[in-house]
Amino acid sequence: MKPAERFARNLRALRESKGLSQEAVGDAAGLHFTQVSRYERGVHEPGVTVIVNLARALGVRPSQLFDGFE
Repeated sequence: MKPAERFARNLRALRESKGLSQEAVGDAAGLHFTQVSRYERGVHEPGVTVIVNLARALGVRPSQLFDGFE
């Protein structure tokens, strides 16, 4: 699995496991919920700043968004 695919899968899984909506994560990360949706679907690949902001919004380390990538 490519890094972007792993990121997308982990982003959605972490968000859902915390019971958060895309809108809530987007608000906390300074993004519109449609951007969160695009990242979760792998339509767009986020830059480093967005990755850090999403991780903070989810209360995880940025590396956790890539867990399972080898």
